[in-house]
Amino acid sequence: MAKLFFKGLVIFCILLVTTFLMMDVFRAEFGEVDFFTRHGVFFLLFITLFPRLTLLFSSVPFGAFLWWLGFIFCPRILVACLATITYFRTNPILVVISWLVAISGETAEKYGIGRQRFHFKIWHPNMRQHSSGYTPPKKDQHGNDAIEAEYKKL
Repeated sequence: MAKLFFKGLVIFCILLVTTFLMMDVFRAEFGEVDFFTRHGVFFLLFITLFPRLTLLFSSVPFGAFLWWLGFIFCPRILVACLATITYFRTNPILVVISWLVAISGETAEKYGIGRQRFHFKIWHPNMRQHSSGYTPPKKDQHGNDAIEAEYKKL
């Protein structure tokens, strides 16, 4: 729990510094609207669990090239960016929570995609097991190989 709190505090400090730099140096305008005057708890729940569907069928502004790239490849980070631009002045804690969800959700999603899901095992009747592993199969009298394969979903 302390590790999660520390990560949230670090993200909050990074967002605070970057938004102040954007406001002072680049004169970026951030929204003055409170999140709960425009949306409710159900919107918050659905944007957390189903970001693509909620972005597609809700009243969130969309359309630019980077928006579509974010929608296709990393929708949670898109939601966190939109929340930062629109609600950081009025709801900074909610924005930090959106960044925590975005970073943890995208990391978990990409980790699940990268893992090997099937384990293949090849068996051959002439295959012998040694301490270093399996030796390649030998040909039978007619020069044929018999290979059977099975897979298990992990």
